[in-house]
Amino acid sequence: MSDSAAERTDTVVIGGGVVGTCIAGFLAEAGMAVTVLDAGHAAGSTSNAGSLHVQMQSRFMRLYPDRVPGLEAQLPLYPLAVRFWAELGTRLGLDFELKLTGGLMVAETPEQLAFLETKAAREREIGLDVEILGSEAVRQMAPYLGPAIIGAELCRNEGKLNPLAANRGLAGWTRGLGVLWRRGVHVTDIVADGDGYVVHSAIGPLHCRQVIIAAAWDSGRLATPFGLAIPSIAEPLNIAITEPAQPLIGHLVQHADRMITLKQLAAGQIVIGGGWPARAAEGSAAPGLELDSLVASATLGLHVVPALGLLRIIRCWAGNNTVVDGRGVLGRVATSPGLAIAIPGDAGYTLGPLAARMVADDILGRVPIADIEAFRPERFNVALPAQAAPTRAART
Repeated sequence: MSDSAAERTDTVVIGGGVVGTCIAGFLAEAGMAVTVLDAGHAAGSTSNAGSLHVQMQSRFMRLYPDRVPGLEAQLPLYPLAVRFWAELGTRLGLDFELKLTGGLMVAETPEQLAFLETKAAREREIGLDVEILGSEAVRQMAPYLGPAIIGAELCRNEGKLNPLAANRGLAGWTRGLGVLWRRGVHVTDIVADGDGYVVHSAIGPLHCRQVIIAAAWDSGRLATPFGLAIPSIAEPLNIAITEPAQPLIGHLVQHADRMITLKQLAAGQIVIGGGWPARAAEGSAAPGLELDSLVASATLGLHVVPALGLLRIIRCWAGNNTVVDGRGVLGRVATSPGLAIAIPGDAGYTLGPLAARMVADDILGRVPIADIEAFRPERFNVALPAQAAPTRAART
């Protein structure tokens, strides 16, 4: 099929994770005809563990110290994002199994506790509701923690949800609004064409008035021809889940110095995550499991919560986090009318619906629900040699 004979729609969203799904829904609610193209990997939102993060994650701070200023710039969005999840579920009548029981980042040594105290002081300056707990207070609040834990940072508005329920419910919402979904579609490139764009993939060219790139780690590749050097990187991580148990872990649990997240779903399963590396994928494939990481994360989980030793792990999987520069890349591309970027930033599932609403507001000419200026794509602008974006003629 030639580009001139391309199928046409108003708006194409590239990426069917939580961000792309919500953008499609918000735009469809405004009356736009939207098509979502999704590569179909179980690697991003579809592999998420369901943590709702608010406080700065110590893991990110250790691995990417140069990106902590970017993370701090985005920190005020996290409590807003958690509230937005709750409000969205209520508005749409969807049960995400969302529980805001608070988060504990635990410490085993005086040095780790001192790190948390410094971190908490900075977070309070930015406006987060956090508190340092000593040993006795931690024991009273979380008796399931192991004897090595001497204190913790409590963030009251952290929590968890069931990403399977959330993803399913949000996709159903968009379909009810008439959004067209095309799964298993890997986009090869996007080409400027007159007053719109042609999106190329194995299913043929698709002509549209506007494109939203919400493809997580693949967004940088798709945005490069338009003068944006976005360093979006796939960070493959391992996750495991236990058999159901009686209520045990009442909080989102993290560690001040080691890679672990623990949470218990409504049905009783305990999810063990925290950023242990998985095996990077070849090409566009989903990442693979790393046995060493799975053993290490389970061992650490048992150390933090000894009662985990009574449970069997029933499933393990790998997914990709997306790393940029500590903050999201959100909004219209000023030099390419009709093009927008939607990468939420670290803990992207937490930020997903809020980031999507910010981008949708920007596209629709509304004042965004939260200030978007610090996250605009223009900070990654680079000069193009001859023209602002590739055109059809450049391909022939």
